[in-house]
Amino acid sequence: MIPTEAHDQFEIPEVLPVVPVRDRVVYPYTIVPLLVSRPLSVFAVEEALADQRMVLLVAQKQAQDDLPGSADLYPVGTVGLVLRSRRLEDGRLKILVQGLVRGRLDKLVAESPHLRGRMSPIFSLPLSELSLETEATMRALSDRLKYFSELVPVPGPDVLVVLQGMQDPGRLADLVASNLPLKVEDSQQVLQSPDPIKRLRLVADLLQHEIDLVQTKNQIEDRVKEKMGKTQREYLLREQMKQIHTELGEDPQDDELAELQRRIEQSDMPDKARVEANKQWKRLAAMHTESAEAGTIRTYLDCLLELTWQRLSQDRLDLVRAKEILDRDHLGLDEAKDRVLEFLGVKKLNPENPGAILLLVGPPGVGKTSLGKAIAQALSRPFVRVSLGGIRDGAEIYGHRRTYIGSMPGRIMQGMKQADCINPVFLLDEIDKLGRDFSGDPAAALLEVLDPEQNGSFTDHYLNLPFDLSKVMFIATANRVDTIAGPLLDRMEEIYLPGYSCSEKMTIARQHLLPEQLTRAGLQADDLQLDDEVLLRIIERHTRESGLRNLERALAQICRKVARRFAEGHTSRQVLSLSDLRAYLGPTVHHPTEQDSEPPAGVVNGLAWTPVGGEILSVEVLAMAGRGQLILTGQLGEVMKESAQAALSYARSRADALGFNPEYFSSHDIHIHVPAGSIPKDGPSAGVTMTVALFSLLSGVPIPPNIAMTGEITLSGRLLPIGGIREKLLAALSAGIKEVFLPTANDEDLVDLPTEITTGLVLHQSATVESVLARLLGPKAPAPRSSVPRLATGQDPSDSRPRSSSHSSAGA
Repeated sequence: MIPTEAHDQFEIPEVLPVVPVRDRVVYPYTIVPLLVSRPLSVFAVEEALADQRMVLLVAQKQAQDDLPGSADLYPVGTVGLVLRSRRLEDGRLKILVQGLVRGRLDKLVAESPHLRGRMSPIFSLPLSELSLETEATMRALSDRLKYFSELVPVPGPDVLVVLQGMQDPGRLADLVASNLPLKVEDSQQVLQSPDPIKRLRLVADLLQHEIDLVQTKNQIEDRVKEKMGKTQREYLLREQMKQIHTELGEDPQDDELAELQRRIEQSDMPDKARVEANKQWKRLAAMHTESAEAGTIRTYLDCLLELTWQRLSQDRLDLVRAKEILDRDHLGLDEAKDRVLEFLGVKKLNPENPGAILLLVGPPGVGKTSLGKAIAQALSRPFVRVSLGGIRDGAEIYGHRRTYIGSMPGRIMQGMKQADCINPVFLLDEIDKLGRDFSGDPAAALLEVLDPEQNGSFTDHYLNLPFDLSKVMFIATANRVDTIAGPLLDRMEEIYLPGYSCSEKMTIARQHLLPEQLTRAGLQADDLQLDDEVLLRIIERHTRESGLRNLERALAQICRKVARRFAEGHTSRQVLSLSDLRAYLGPTVHHPTEQDSEPPAGVVNGLAWTPVGGEILSVEVLAMAGRGQLILTGQLGEVMKESAQAALSYARSRADALGFNPEYFSSHDIHIHVPAGSIPKDGPSAGVTMTVALFSLLSGVPIPPNIAMTGEITLSGRLLPIGGIREKLLAALSAGIKEVFLPTANDEDLVDLPTEITTGLVLHQSATVESVLARLLGPKAPAPRSSVPRLATGQDPSDSRPRSSSHSSAGA
């Protein structure tokens, strides 16, 4: 596009035909060809040809709009003079237009049969003289366009010649912009700029951006060509090598096949596996080395040869040494340790006994995985760990058949390859978090793996050969057993690992956690001093849990801050006090139970078990006038709802015997709430808590907040045994509880409790809920009329309201 001088003698009408232009912007002082095809635009050009031959050329915002309106057009366009026109056979017009001046489309005065608009011309701001910076920018712009034309040919072949004598910065900017492959938005931004200096700088930036794009594109193309050239070169060299080997009578594939044959002969695989390996080797020898199936067979043979089929690691059946290792690495966990030592004793007397498959169950952080490592160390066997959490496909266990692309052995055989023997300690971690979907059930796939009667000939789908897993010591870990499939759970011997008490945590922190974190932080043992009082505060107020993970994180955080102090030049020994803990660990996370001097009636502390340890569960009961409904809130599960219903039924059946008016329940709604409402809760052990809370409300006798209880109730008032006693008592002790009521049937669970539980808590055992109520409510219970009134003489049985003005706590 070559610029031309606009003639000043043209008088531009105030109203002009408007021609919407798609995908381009026309600038003043340029001559451009346009193909007019839409009837809307054809009528506008025909009107211009019949009058003064002038049109307003305005760019469209969206090129796909066939009938654009005022909102679809940019506000600034260019007044153009139609120099020539020619009608084509299909009715379209081909015109040559010269840009005259910028024009602002003020308003469309007509939209049919074509667009007509009222416009006002926009003239460039006058320049008195060119500054040094402007001349430098113009010269730089010309040089950049010249360089750009070397990278990409510009549309106007003579544009560089015209640039030589161009002295108007505005016209120079328009000329350069008209010859760049800009987006419509960028071109319109140039057109709408009346200041020639700003327009010049804007075009310079756009030109530099286009240069960068072209350079980047050329670099990418060069890299692609180079890579293709390298591939072709390697192919030619490979073909030449083949010809050289052929001339010399050599074949490089023979060396690889010979090495595979040697490894097959020297391997310890059984006869059936060796026959299959030789069969696949012969297939490989008959194939071309570059074929896809040859690579699959080679990978299969490598997998067979990397497995250890018969080699056994030598067990060290020294029970004294094994006990020392277990006691050194783990405090407590006596049941698990005894079971391992029993396994070693049986193994020593009867080496052929496969033994049981252990399932270590306990809250997170109590040492299940580390106990598995200690067992492997005590046996002097290799340790292999496979995480099963989140696995939803049975092929992850069994492997994928070789008919699939990218097939591989399952997790079990990959672990056996890693063990390099056939009797490792194999840890199946997080077995309770197995999933299942349409691809299969991994729990079902594990049935064969964990069955001593079947795993002697376990067949992985990828290998398609029997493999002996009978000598593997399998250990599984889980946080809970209710999510494990019944048949799978039946194949394992469950060993429960309880949570740690505060004294045990302090011992472990002193002997293991703190020295390890000091070493990791690069500190010496005497660089940090933590008194027992400070360590106990960390355990109780910052890391209340059954395991040790949060305690380990807290100690690591303290050690990092101390290490930073030493790195900054403070070399004095750091002694932490209680007042320093906030600066090192932040505010207290867990607060002790507040002892309310006047607790409200109907609020009782219960005890709950969770997969991460014990918890205090508060139960609140409220009564209000109503129609005898039971309202339950706090996201309670079905079993817990049934416990609440049983508690209410028992209360209604025993109300008269305990001095309460039975008709009270038909005229009042009972609301039972268990905070916190966002946490789901379920289980039967809150039955006694709900019952006591209900009777506390009815009698108006508050239950002290330092008392907690747990137990399942029946409709006859018996207390049934529940689980998780140790965890619940540890939670009660940490929360500041002083007395705990338990079912008498849980006698066996109170054996071998930590000393701090037996000395820090007063444990009451009851066979019935009546004995619990008698101990808590006792003779100080309010008279029947002051709590829930009896029916007065002559009073209607349906009206249980008191005749006096004083209301009971149940009606409050």
